[in-house]
Amino acid sequence: MKKAIIAIAGAGLMATACASDPYYGGTNETVRQGAIGAGIGAVAGAIIGNNTGGGNAATGAAIGAAVGGAAGAIRGSQQDRANQQRYRDSQGRYYYCYDNRQDECYWENGQRRY
Repeated sequence: MKKAIIAIAGAGLMATACASDPYYGGTNETVRQGAIGAGIGAVAGAIIGNNTGGGNAATGAAIGAAVGGAAGAIRGSQQDRANQQRYRDSQGRYYYCYDNRQDECYWENGQRRY
């Protein structure tokens, strides 16, 4: 049983190591923290699932990964929104840029600003 827990923990850690968002030009907080939350949730779920109920670590890992991933993504999304800078163009329309990067800007409706 310890081998199963170690395998699940390793899979969770590998998933968090390669989390990136190609549309953002690297990693953003939503993707990064969602992957970290899924990895931590899978490990915690496997341990809890192994020690309670029917002793099924795989089911606990799956539930933990889903809950942890969702919680991490929500937290990361809030941080991404906090990192946005709001600007107004000459016509009075608002757009957002991430981390003061003028090459990564989007209109309020989510379309990329070129």
